[in-house]
Amino acid sequence: MTDLNDKEGIQMSTRTQETGLETRSIDFIPEQERHGKVWHLGPMWFAVNANLTILATGVFGLMYGANLFWSFVAALLGVSVGTFFMAFHSAQGPQLGMPQMLQSRAQFGYRGALIVVPGVLVMYLGYNIVNTQLAAEATNVIVDQVVGQSVNAELLYVLMLALVFVVALVGYTLIHAIQRVLTVLFLMVFGVLTVGAVLIVDLPEGSFDPGSGFVWLAFLAQFSVAAASQMGWAPYVADYSRYLPSKVGVRATFWWTYLGSMTGAIWMMWLGALTTAAAGVDTGPVVAVREAAEGIFPGFGIPVMLVAVPGLLSVTVVNTYCAGLTLITVMDSIKPLRPTLRHRVFVILLVVTVVFLGATYGSSNFLEMFQNLILIMLYCFVPWTAINLLDFYTVRRGEYEISEMFKPAGIYGQWNWRGLVAYVASLTAMVPFFSIGEWFTGPIAESIGGIDIAMFIGLPVSGILYLVFNRYWPAAGVRQKKGKPGAKAGDGFLADQGV
Repeated sequence: MTDLNDKEGIQMSTRTQETGLETRSIDFIPEQERHGKVWHLGPMWFAVNANLTILATGVFGLMYGANLFWSFVAALLGVSVGTFFMAFHSAQGPQLGMPQMLQSRAQFGYRGALIVVPGVLVMYLGYNIVNTQLAAEATNVIVDQVVGQSVNAELLYVLMLALVFVVALVGYTLIHAIQRVLTVLFLMVFGVLTVGAVLIVDLPEGSFDPGSGFVWLAFLAQFSVAAASQMGWAPYVADYSRYLPSKVGVRATFWWTYLGSMTGAIWMMWLGALTTAAAGVDTGPVVAVREAAEGIFPGFGIPVMLVAVPGLLSVTVVNTYCAGLTLITVMDSIKPLRPTLRHRVFVILLVVTVVFLGATYGSSNFLEMFQNLILIMLYCFVPWTAINLLDFYTVRRGEYEISEMFKPAGIYGQWNWRGLVAYVASLTAMVPFFSIGEWFTGPIAESIGGIDIAMFIGLPVSGILYLVFNRYWPAAGVRQKKGKPGAKAGDGFLADQGV
């Protein structure tokens, strides 16, 4: 890979240390600016998943008629599959030292990489709107219990998003540090909540009977939502590993990300399903968790909410930070620029403003909106993730010309038809299998009772097409040996690490 450790990078590093603000955005991170330890990824992704939004994803099996046992199984399998793809994206960060969306230029072209941006931005903004609404609701639970009245939601949105703006602007290092602190707090408070909930909740009869309560629609709905919740991190998970020294390796990065994210997600989904089964499927996540906490001992709902609120806001920070990187990538793709701190201020402010408007005027039908959001997100990211991972691990074997990704007329071209055709063809093939609640149901999904299997269509279609295109019409920078794409055996850093 091209070495970009230049004098400009050293100067940028000095300015970062002087101001305390991260000045890098979509720039390549030179080796002398790399820092942190690979184990930091464990608490980073554990804490990102340990929140009420992920907790809410554990209830969809129950909503469609599954019992608690099969909801648990579907969530476990969905998270295991989704995190597998997400963690392999994380492993790209230290090796490439750049944001995930920028790296997509190798598969889709300098401007073609924008094809997935609408879905990414919808995800960032949608999740942030939901997180902000839940954080305000949880805050009012605390305030109401302490002083007997609630606070205006719009005022809470302003205060919370102002804090989000500041932390996202300070950037990468502070975000990682906050996640490590939140991991400790969460383990203490939610550990007590979980043990207490297991001991005291009153569950419906047959909740853990594997011989009953299995419904295909419910099982696949829970599986898809769980997988989507993890694959949703894929377009920016590498943004939070890109400052790590390149020597940390692919395997260590993969496993710390996988174990941290999977543990946090499974814990939350199972706790969400457990508390909702006891409280009723019509109960929102904040109320269900509060009732479980108060059932353990009176007043315990307050410390639970005191941990839940910063957890939700930390995820909003994570999304806001990466939404800023994505918007700067869009600006650069339209007209090349040299990213500065001023660009970061502008895009982060734009994101929190849109989130405020969305939280204020958005739908109050939380579960329906949330499910539809993450399903659409899954449709957008399934073909992208297959193409991106196959390009990195199979086609190019990690060999990229980093400097060329910043050039409109570079070797990766403006538009890479291989990635674009594979993506559009896969998305088109998935449409008949879409099942998005009342919004849209494809003809095949309707014929099989509304069961959504689009993910299982999109992954192979996009992957096979992309491999075939690069087998017979290899893109620039793809090495060939006996007609096969990828670096020769024993060549490149992936081979050096046994991958």
